Amino acid sequence: MTTAIAAPFRFFSLQVVRTQRLGPSMVRVTFGGEDLAHFFSDGCDQSLSLFLPHPGQTEPQVPIELGDGWWQGWRELPDDVRAVMRSYTLRALRRNPDEIDIDFVLHTPAGPASRWAAQAAPGDRVLLLGPAVADNRAIRFRPAEDTDLVVLWGDETAVPAVSAILESLPAGTLARVWLEVHDAGDIQDLASEADAEITWLVQESALDAIRATQLPPAERPYVWIAGESGSVKALRRHFVRERGIDRRQVTFVGYWRHGMTEEQLRAAE
Repeated sequence: MTTAIAAPFRFFSLQVVRTQRLGPSMVRVTFGGEDLAHFFSDGCDQSLSLFLPHPGQTEPQVPIELGDGWWQGWRELPDDVRAVMRSYTLRALRRNPDEIDIDFVLHTPAGPASRWAAQAAPGDRVLLLGPAVADNRAIRFRPAEDTDLVVLWGDETAVPAVSAILESLPAGTLARVWLEVHDAGDIQDLASEADAEITWLVQESALDAIRATQLPPAERPYVWIAGESGSVKALRRHFVRERGIDRRQVTFVGYWRHGMTEEQLRAAE
């Protein structure tokens, strides 16, 4: 069953097809299902809401039959029944067969989504709230056509988005990239036709590393930064105030916040 929710988004009923361990702290889960025939996205950093079942449940409990009222209905479900909701970024979309990849960070200590991902097996069922229209408001990476330098920073939660962005950049694009992970084993080989210089930071200060770097001269730079909210805010201030980059050309997204669950973060917002 699928239900239109705040078009151009809708619920998709999916199941795990396979999993792949990418490193000590990351696992890729591939999902399939007939509903994906109606899933569309042209974005590199497409945001999604994933609903996972509690232990002992065979599928997540979300009252999608309430239509646009699903959110309130979901909030009113008992804590031990209500599906676990977490936000993720689409890593890849493929056709024939229809599949999507989502990369999960395996946090320590593990939260409910990390525990689920670490044990995910083919056939496990989930619900996804995602796009039915290829160009939608949950896509943030939108550089101007005349951009002459792309600057990217992300922590490990943003590695999937940065990976997809790099794959999309055409040859000749100048890019400078910083990615922050907790374990050197999580460093990946990223593909790009762009002239991309990629720096991996293993438990290092991103702000210090970026401050110490001289960027190539550019008249129309574009900056995309995503990850922990505090780090994102500090880096945005650096690029706007210290580097003098037009704030309109700086896209910043807080994926998570230290000391807060996603439920607490959503309630605070």
